[in-house]
Amino acid sequence: MASVSASARSPQVQDENPSGHDVVSFKAADTVVQLCETRKPKPESENLSFGTVFTDHMLLIEWSSEGGWEKPRIQKFGNLSLHPACSALHYAVQLFEGMKAYRGQDDRVRLFRPMLNMERMLKSAHRACLPTFDGAELLECIRKLVEVDQDWVPHSDSASLYIRPTFLGTESSLGVKKPSRALLFVILSPVGSYFSTGNRSVSLWADSKYIRAWKGGTGDCKMGGNYGASIFAQKEAMDLNCQQVLWLYGDDHQITEVGTMNLFLYWINEDGEEELATPPLDGIILPGITRQSILELTREWGKFKVSERHLTMAALRLALQEKRVKEMFGSGTACVVSRVGKVLYQDENLQIPCEDQENSLVSRLLKELTDIQYGRTESDWTILV
Repeated sequence: MASVSASARSPQVQDENPSGHDVVSFKAADTVVQLCETRKPKPESENLSFGTVFTDHMLLIEWSSEGGWEKPRIQKFGNLSLHPACSALHYAVQLFEGMKAYRGQDDRVRLFRPMLNMERMLKSAHRACLPTFDGAELLECIRKLVEVDQDWVPHSDSASLYIRPTFLGTESSLGVKKPSRALLFVILSPVGSYFSTGNRSVSLWADSKYIRAWKGGTGDCKMGGNYGASIFAQKEAMDLNCQQVLWLYGDDHQITEVGTMNLFLYWINEDGEEELATPPLDGIILPGITRQSILELTREWGKFKVSERHLTMAALRLALQEKRVKEMFGSGTACVVSRVGKVLYQDENLQIPCEDQENSLVSRLLKELTDIQYGRTESDWTILV
C-alpha cells in the first residue's frame, strides 16, 4: 500500500500546532494490527441504510497528558469502555469527521481529498482543546484500516464505504477543563444513499425560531454538539412534511446551511448575472469538502459567476417571483449533491424550479464529482488505497 508522502502534508495541518515546532504525534508505522478471527457477512449494496452496518475492524489511538500518544491499534470492531465521568459524555468534548472510500470499475479503492478532512479535524480539535497530531499520520492509519477491511467497500457506483474518525475527551472528572486524556478512533460503514428518497429533490423548512450557529461559536467546526442540538428542529421540520431544516441567521434571515449540507443557489442575480452562490465561510458555516470541490470545479469551467456571498430569504423569494432562480441544492460527503424542490417559509411553499434533469447543474456536478470519486476520471483529488 502506498504511504502518504511528506510532500502531501498540507501546511495548514502543521499550522494547527501552536508551538510552531514539529507536531508530537503517533506514527502510522507503529500501528499494531490484531485481525479478528471470524469475519461478518457483507450486506447487499442495494439495501444499505446509512450508518447502520459496520465492518470487522476499527482503529483506536489513546492519548494522555502524561504519556502522550500511544501506538495506533487496528483491532476487532467492538464497544468502547468509558468512565462514567468522561468529559465527552458530560461536556460534549467531542468531534468527528466524515469521508468515504470508493471502489472503481477497475476494482481499485480511492479516498477523495482526505487531507482536507484531516485539516478540518485538526481545526476542530484545536477548538475543543483536544491534543494535536500529524494529519498525514492519521490519514496513513486510516488507509491501513481501509486496506484491512477493503472487502467491505461496495462493488457499486451508487454505494461506498463511509469513514468516521471520532475524537473524544476521556477525562474521568466532572471538572469543566481541558481533558488530560483522549481517544481517537475510526469506524467504517458501507452506505448507500443518505436520503430515503434517493436522488429525488428534498423539501426544506426555513424558520428563524432555531439557530444552528452564531459568530464566535463552533459552527465552523465538525462537533457532535452542533448536530445533536439540531434534532429538535429537524423533528419539527418533519412534522411539517419537510425533510431538512434550512437554517437562517440574523434579523435579515440570512440563508446558511441545509440540515447536514452546505447550500448553493444557481440563479440570475440582482445585477442580471448568471451566478452560482453559496454563503461565505464567516464562522457559522462548516467548510465542506464537497463545497470546496464544487467551487473549484465551477470556477475552472468559467461558464458563470461563482460567488461566496450572503444570501437572504427575501432575495430568494423576490428572485422566485421574478423567475430568476434556476436551481438550488445542498452538498456534502454523505449526499454529494441533493437538489432542493421546495422551501416552506412563513407558511408559504416556495417551489424551486429545476432545469431538465439531464441538463441541470446538479446532474453535471454529480457526474463530474462521482466520476472522480469512482476513478472514471483521473484526478489528483483521489488517493489510492
